[in-house]
Amino acid sequence: MRLPDDVNETERLSPVWVAVIFVVAIVVLVLWLNKDSLSGEKTGKPEVAGTESAEEKVAMDSTLSPEDFDFWEKYPETTPEPVVETTPEPVKEDPATDGKHTKIINKDGEEEWIRIVDELPKHSYDFTKLVKQAEFMKYVEDGKEISFVGVDLSKYQEYVDFSKLKKAGIDFCMLRVGARGYGTGQLVLDSYFQENIKRASDAGLEIGVYFFSQAITVEEAEEEADMVLDYIDEYDVNYPVVFDMEYIQNDTSRIENLTGEERTKIAEAFLSTIDLAGYTPMIYGKKEWLLKEIDLTQLEDYDIWLAQYEEIPDFPYQFTMWQYTNQGKVDGVSGKVDLNICFIDYSEK
Repeated sequence: MRLPDDVNETERLSPVWVAVIFVVAIVVLVLWLNKDSLSGEKTGKPEVAGTESAEEKVAMDSTLSPEDFDFWEKYPETTPEPVVETTPEPVKEDPATDGKHTKIINKDGEEEWIRIVDELPKHSYDFTKLVKQAEFMKYVEDGKEISFVGVDLSKYQEYVDFSKLKKAGIDFCMLRVGARGYGTGQLVLDSYFQENIKRASDAGLEIGVYFFSQAITVEEAEEEADMVLDYIDEYDVNYPVVFDMEYIQNDTSRIENLTGEERTKIAEAFLSTIDLAGYTPMIYGKKEWLLKEIDLTQLEDYDIWLAQYEEIPDFPYQFTMWQYTNQGKVDGVSGKVDLNICFIDYSEK
């Protein structure tokens, strides 16, 4: 019989066995932990040393190929548009309100804004001082009339009673000497001129004259001026001698194909001839003609007779005579007549 405290030396494990068992347990544990790697050898998958990260494990289990990851090709590169520096457009001026333009109506009826030339002298009239008394336009300053009333006459008014004109308040007459045919080019004396200038002089009226030009050369303009000088030589003509060139309404005139430069030279030839003879030369025209058909910068030494049928003229440059209507009525003339206001007294010049 063995006592409980008796120890059987043969039943105890020796230290060697304990070590062997521990090593075997470690090997088993390692093999178990690496079972996936071992299975990879069987499937042909490469063995990965160590413990894979989650991302590596997903990649190993994925069926995607490398080409599937070239997703940047699905989004083509875009070239950024170059930044272009732009200069802001200047604010356009309104010619109707900028004070630098004036409006004309061309012969085709179209409106056009013409730039006002700085070099040409501007008029200084205060049109609030214009007063219309009956048919006559007058310029009154400090209660005193400082303008003069006139009419222009030709064969179209036929017989005129100049004594009645004088009594009606007319101060001066502008008489047509003649004209050049707008088709034939021939010089023609106005059929009433010689009678008109004699009777106007007898009535005590101041006298000026004009010639309707259709000259197409400088030589023709000089010929027209010489004709005028011949017919006024024996009379006291102290108001201007005027060059009048115009287009023909509803017909074609011989001056149609002239350039503005040519018309200007023709006008200069006529006016300078008159000036050399000792008379006061003047150029007549509507606003459109004066601003567009000739070059006033080449004619600024000459006075201007403006034709504009308005209550107030808007011609920007200096002018000394204004034909303000072609529908006037005055005692001594049968029918309608052109009426004029003159801002200076040419008889005192």
